[in-house]
Amino acid sequence: MVDEDGSQVGIVSTQEALERARGRGLDLVEVAPQAAPPVCRVMDYGKFRFESRKQQKSRPGKTSRAGQVKEIKFRPRTDDHDIAYKVKNLLKFLSQGQKVKVTLTFRGRERSRMEMYASAFMPKVLDQIGEAGVVEQGARHEGNTVSMMIAPKPQK
Repeated sequence: MVDEDGSQVGIVSTQEALERARGRGLDLVEVAPQAAPPVCRVMDYGKFRFESRKQQKSRPGKTSRAGQVKEIKFRPRTDDHDIAYKVKNLLKFLSQGQKVKVTLTFRGRERSRMEMYASAFMPKVLDQIGEAGVVEQGARHEGNTVSMMIAPKPQK
């Protein structure tokens, strides 16, 4: 048994450990059930759960957006000015260290000329990106869309 202040009490019967915990208004929590004998700790379990949730919310990995994949969607007849505006956002995402999925969506009769549109459109976007990103996955057909993944340029 481990006391609330972290000091080791020793081997105590379950009844005696429960009485000690209840006498102090605390809980008896089994910490290591597979150990021989099992290890229990006297603590305020509600407070422990509150603090562990609070700690889990404040973890840096949760708020980090570096692992996210952003998606920017285009249509084959998107105007040059609109492409430039979306590429500006794409460059912002790359500068933040995020990967970007560029998607070209086709509808109706546009689907009959997917190859032609995609082969003209994707290089136009890549030219505007320049040295800011690296193509991680080339243009790939997925149903009525063509998409490619762009990763930020690795820093030296």
